[in-house]
Amino acid sequence: MIVGSASVESLAVNAAEIIDYFTQAIEFSDVVCLQMTLEMHNQAREAVLPAGLHPTIPATLSIQAWAVNQSPWGAFTLVICRVGCRSGVRARGFTTAVYASAAEVVSELRSQFGFPARLADITFRHSYDGADIKVSVGGKEILNIAALDPEPMGLNDVQYTGALNLAHTPNGLRLVQLEANHQASRVERLKARLQTFNAAAFGNPLLDPYLVISASISQESVTFSPIRFVCRPDELAFTGTEAISARTV
Repeated sequence: MIVGSASVESLAVNAAEIIDYFTQAIEFSDVVCLQMTLEMHNQAREAVLPAGLHPTIPATLSIQAWAVNQSPWGAFTLVICRVGCRSGVRARGFTTAVYASAAEVVSELRSQFGFPARLADITFRHSYDGADIKVSVGGKEILNIAALDPEPMGLNDVQYTGALNLAHTPNGLRLVQLEANHQASRVERLKARLQTFNAAAFGNPLLDPYLVISASISQESVTFSPIRFVCRPDELAFTGTEAISARTV
């Protein structure tokens, strides 16, 4: 059985802190979400995951860019980078980095969802012919995606796996299982190119996406359910999962 071999202490360098678990659903509406899935070389397989997770074979990376027009924190743009994995039998994405366009949003993403969010300059252009995403930190470009030629897809043709965020919680340092319900009104596939990707800026120098598997863009609303489970990062989900529904405040 292949499991992650990364140091939990190293992975937790930018870990967020959740003081209290949120108890009411949080909704983002009028959202445009671009999702890009890529294959990586095996050096970015178990070496980038904690021991509590199983890597996918081949190793995969997903990048999501969101333009959120309505939320409890106003309008913002967001980029999420995740490594494909499994927690027990469930497909998940282990979050390695998150960037948002507003300081208040960064704070909320960290304290509510456990995302390792940081502030960045994000450009998300989307129109009838495709989308372009650029992320810069300190004037240095760390991500550049170009996606063209949208083609219609069925509303259920794209699936979004739950996120696992390594964060300090009332239970201790845990993998927070964050579930998002995406309700799409339009979905299109795209032909995408990853033109710039700074692996270190996205959480680990070993990340090396080299082949685009798929890309899609959707117009949707996203609802985050209250967190129900967290997992010990150094223990498999079958024994290391903890229910927190009874611990809400």
